[in-house]
Amino acid sequence: MTQFRVLVADNNPQTRASLGDALEQDKRLTVCAEAADAAAAIDAALQERPDLCLLDIGIAGSGISAAREITTRLPETKVVMLTGSSDDDDLLNALRAGAVGYLLKDTDPARLPRALHAVLRGEAAIPRGLVTSLVSEFRDHGPRRRTIITDAGHDLTSREWQVLHLLQRGHSTAEIAERLFVSRVTVRTHVAAILRKLRVPDRDSLRQLGER
Repeated sequence: MTQFRVLVADNNPQTRASLGDALEQDKRLTVCAEAADAAAAIDAALQERPDLCLLDIGIAGSGISAAREITTRLPETKVVMLTGSSDDDDLLNALRAGAVGYLLKDTDPARLPRALHAVLRGEAAIPRGLVTSLVSEFRDHGPRRRTIITDAGHDLTSREWQVLHLLQRGHSTAEIAERLFVSRVTVRTHVAAILRKLRVPDRDSLRQLGER
């Protein structure tokens, strides 16, 4: 019987213990390491090289930052985020960081092993309600993007699209930098490129484009 090794990261020791108990009800899963923050999760992952990391999105140092680092350095390791948030932006940021699962903390513990096995088989684990939000996110912004390309005659890079989308949702330079894990200088550079490519004078004009 193949046994899969799982790293569990959560800032609450009782939660870590509960998760461990839930996982080890399945004889094919074993908890190989625990961590209370992002730095410890990254260190433990690099040392243990688990098959899967189950990361609380709210751990100190950012679970999303830990996911990005782990998936970059250990591409064979699957990452699943555990969260109390059903916010669409958190879901999108987790997926951009390389996570292939996004489970809510009120998930029935008995269903947790099943969800993790699905991820280990190469599937994604996302609650149905959030899948609907994810589809809506891409559907709602797809036509808007094509309109801007047609009018301006210039395409944007994927990162520039991300910056533009966040600008149009009213986020500041600092907020965009935090969400995309880049510096404020980098955000300003992307904004300048977007303004040039779309031939508009300022950020307010970019926001108006998003209202078309």
